[in-house]
Amino acid sequence: MHILINCLFSLLKSATSCGVKVLHLCIYTDSKYLNIFQAWVKGVQQKKAYKTRQKLFQANEGSIIKIQSAVRSFLTRKAYKNRLNFLANQSDSVIKIQAAWRGKKTRSDYQSLMFAEYPPLNVVRKFAHLLDQSDTDYAEEIEVQKQRQEIVAAIRHNQQLEKDASNMDIKIGLLVKNRITLEEVVTHEGKMSKKEQGLACAVSAGLDSLNKESHERRKAYEHLFYQLQVEPQYLARLILEMPQQQSTKFIESVILTLYNYASNPRDEYLLLKLFSTSLRQEIMQSIENMTDIVTGTPLAIKMVVDFHRNARGHSYLRDMLNPLITSLLEDTSVKINTNPTEVYKNWVNQQETDSGVPSQLPYDVTNEEALKHKEIQELMEESIQQLRSWSDKFLSLILSSLDHIPYGMRYISRVMLQSLTQKFPEASEKDILKIVGNLLYYRYINSTIAAPDAYDIIDIDIEKGGLTPDQRRNLGSIAKILQFAASNKGFGGGDSQHLACLNSYIKGSHEKFKQYFRKACDVPDPEVHFNINQYTEAALVVKPRISISADDLINTHAKLLEYRAKIAPDSLDAIHELLEDLGSAAPTVEELMGSGVNKEDEICLILSSKHEGVEDAKSDLASLLISTKQLTIDIIRCQPGENLTEVLDRETSEDQELQHRSMISLQEQVDARAVDKDAAVSRAKSVKEKSERKMPLKDKKVKVKEDLSKLSGAGFISSDSHYQAMMKLIAQDIRNQRRYRAARRQDLQKLADTKANLQKKKLFFESQIEYYNTYVKACMANMLAAGKRRSLTLGLHIGRSRSSYVSTSSPIEEDQKPKKGKKEPKHQTIKYTAAKLHERGIVLEIDGISPNQYKNVQFEISTTVDPAVFQCTAKVLTVSETHTLKLQELLQLQYEGVAVMTLFDRAKINVNLLIHLLNKKFYITK
Repeated sequence: MHILINCLFSLLKSATSCGVKVLHLCIYTDSKYLNIFQAWVKGVQQKKAYKTRQKLFQANEGSIIKIQSAVRSFLTRKAYKNRLNFLANQSDSVIKIQAAWRGKKTRSDYQSLMFAEYPPLNVVRKFAHLLDQSDTDYAEEIEVQKQRQEIVAAIRHNQQLEKDASNMDIKIGLLVKNRITLEEVVTHEGKMSKKEQGLACAVSAGLDSLNKESHERRKAYEHLFYQLQVEPQYLARLILEMPQQQSTKFIESVILTLYNYASNPRDEYLLLKLFSTSLRQEIMQSIENMTDIVTGTPLAIKMVVDFHRNARGHSYLRDMLNPLITSLLEDTSVKINTNPTEVYKNWVNQQETDSGVPSQLPYDVTNEEALKHKEIQELMEESIQQLRSWSDKFLSLILSSLDHIPYGMRYISRVMLQSLTQKFPEASEKDILKIVGNLLYYRYINSTIAAPDAYDIIDIDIEKGGLTPDQRRNLGSIAKILQFAASNKGFGGGDSQHLACLNSYIKGSHEKFKQYFRKACDVPDPEVHFNINQYTEAALVVKPRISISADDLINTHAKLLEYRAKIAPDSLDAIHELLEDLGSAAPTVEELMGSGVNKEDEICLILSSKHEGVEDAKSDLASLLISTKQLTIDIIRCQPGENLTEVLDRETSEDQELQHRSMISLQEQVDARAVDKDAAVSRAKSVKEKSERKMPLKDKKVKVKEDLSKLSGAGFISSDSHYQAMMKLIAQDIRNQRRYRAARRQDLQKLADTKANLQKKKLFFESQIEYYNTYVKACMANMLAAGKRRSLTLGLHIGRSRSSYVSTSSPIEEDQKPKKGKKEPKHQTIKYTAAKLHERGIVLEIDGISPNQYKNVQFEISTTVDPAVFQCTAKVLTVSETHTLKLQELLQLQYEGVAVMTLFDRAKINVNLLIHLLNKKFYITK
């Protein structure tokens, strides 16, 4: 081929005609070679053109680059604008996709935080900000504390109001019975008004005086009550050592106050620890037979039941039982009467009412005689069917509402089951479950079914008179059947033979109750339920506080001193040191609070441990762990890294230091605003903690390395996987913080509901007192109209605690002078010899004087400006002695059944006859 081409070139160069002819001949002879030739020629031409073009481009390289850049920029902008337009048209879809992706990523991180055993550092860093205390956190915490204080004050006020109303009722009864003046009743009414005005006024005079002694006394009491709160064995031993009457009052006035009526999880946890400790001690020390719990009233059980039925667990019982009980009360067709004689009498009465003719049947019959009548049998069968039907409804409700039972009741049931099993290992499970059932059903639930109005399970209009006898009998009959079922007790012979048909139902129900009691005891430990651990106290945002009356504080101090050896046998016990700080004797109200302060005034104590900061080695390490966690959180929020070791080893940049200072400054501002609202917040953070948080980021990393080394060496934390155990602890804190915030918001709502219920209860007591006041006014008007006192003018005014008697023998103030035209009241005196009073049975005996000498003893009884107070003077020759007689005190003695009293430390006087004499001589109208 190359030879042929060379030949052709040679021929072309010769340009001879012969050569051209030969060339044409070759071309036409083989077209293949022609194509090759053409291609070669074109190639030569293209190479030449390319080289020429390349030289042109090289000569204009700068211009070419500019043109290319402009074109590419145009195309890129066009594509970008097209993409933006596309995305703008699909914005809804884009947002959804982005939200779905972010949500998926956040959920994945959240699941890792909540459920992974060792959450990654990046996940912990993402949620670490949740541990910061915001203004909302502080505001809610302070509001919760405020609400709790108000609720405790309202509870104590309602209790006092109820007690005052009861005393008022007694005094009015004495007034009616003895026709006395209204002085004492009106005085009592005035005291109640003052207490009403003083509600929620927490006085801290004396303890808050600006001197070192008062400050140290306050701190000593705060340390003492903190120790009593967190160490339940002291109070558990104390209430078991005290006489039962004193311990009951002590529980009502001091114990519940000390734990703020369990108004928050911490206080409820500590109160449950007290209940459980007390129950265990009582079972182990005082219970000889299991039946003692059923036949007696162990103090610990009474304490638990009263609290959960009247306070913490009341809403549970009301929510569970109110609908069904209300339905029963509204159903007028339900008439349960299982007493054949009563049914028989009602049947006979109805016959006589319908016919108008006296019945020929005997009225008084036995159960057997009544049941001989077919009509009675039918009525009894109908009653038994109704009883069985409604009992089954209540049983089903109770069995299906196990979750409505407060955790505290269930936990104490579990403690009882364990303690009885330990104390009586030979006892069978069914026998122990009966005892548990006695606590859980009979003592806690049964009485609220039998008397729902007494426990505020239903709303009763007092103007309508409450429950009818039929309604009470219906509820009582149902409660009795359920109690028999819980204790597996059936009907035997005798008067209850006709109810033996219910025994099979009772037996079947008992098996259901056994399962119910067994499940009720299946609850977690309080530490798990309330999420409490050894670090909880150190993590409190606000220190715990209590409001306690001066009288209760002094009484508690005195009781601790009295039973000191019993509650703390070990001489090195911490309680001894705390009591020694307060002195060897409890102070008086004046010494504690200053003059002019009432013993019922409230004192607010912010509780704290005396040994904070000087704990043992274990507690020091626990505190070190808490502070190290906080420093680690500050570091990982500002320093990147895949694990804690990498974070701590990295150099710190200026930007990271700036971010760290900004974060700490922001938190300090939040803390400062909280302290302005409540000074107790500042006590929750130690000086050391505050100073450590202000350290530069670089110094914090050095300190955390040192602390982690100490904790790892002490076995408090593992160094495996770059201290991943620390991330686990921080993740646990984040989870707990979330739960705590949710629980706090729920607490705020519950506290608001509790305040509303307490207000309703307060209004109920006030309505009762209003009825009493109306009666008092009516009595006063009648007494004024009748002029029952002969030589005295009675001028009482409702709302005042003094009468306006004026004696002619005493100076008259300007505002006490009687009006013109009216006679001034005069004192009246009656005189009797002791012989005369002995003859009438008033004077029983006089020590040191024989009866035949009684004629030489003269008694004088004189009125005073107070219509219910008399001066009694005894004269023997030239010697005289005077004693004040208060009619209200005499009536109180009579009410309490005291028949004989002593006057002048010598004379024995018949109380009833003395009251009769005073009524006859000074009060009865002539």
